[in-house]
Amino acid sequence: YNHPDIAAAILKPFVSDANHWIVEHHGIFQGYNFFHFLGLDRNMRDRFQGHEHSAATQDFIDKYDCPAFDPNYDTAPLSFFEPMVMRLFEFPKNSIYKRETVAEAA
Repeated sequence: YNHPDIAAAILKPFVSDANHWIVEHHGIFQGYNFFHFLGLDRNMRDRFQGHEHSAATQDFIDKYDCPAFDPNYDTAPLSFFEPMVMRLFEFPKNSIYKRETVAEAA
């Protein structure tokens, strides 16, 4: 029920602020396609209109989320993505455990 929140929390130390925002809000943007079937407002994403990452989030949805719902979509196996995931999680960009972050806080 809250996979965007969980995904955003996991990715936060490893991605830019823009990519974090996109992941955190992609569920609301994707909701345009199905919220009305759940009795929710499918236009919930409109409250973010004009936000600096709104267009990029919509682009992410159009390129990656929407095609993922197509059972005929040709996709690569998970093993194809494993090296990319390993590289992403190799070094955090932001963390309280990085020396420069701790030193800046002092």
